[in-house]
Amino acid sequence: MAKSKTKASEPTTGEHHAAKAHGRAARVDKSLPASREQLIAMHAEARRRRASAPLGSDAYRAAADEIGRIEIRIADVDRSADPPRG
Repeated sequence: MAKSKTKASEPTTGEHHAAKAHGRAARVDKSLPASREQLIAMHAEARRRRASAPLGSDAYRAAADEIGRIEIRIADVDRSADPPRG
């Protein structure tokens, strides 16, 4: 039987691992509203557009990109709350 190439400090499949940055840092789109309620409504509408668009189409990709921008803005709003949410 071959030895595992996993280091002792690395978890095996299915176990938790320490969160690490993946890729580039997210950019907050400050042109989006600062109201969590407005952002949630925008997010729902963008999800509806994505769900109704053909998979892989320009409309699908545009809605998916918008969902990402909105989610990053929601996280930004949540972090700036007093006390911070989540």
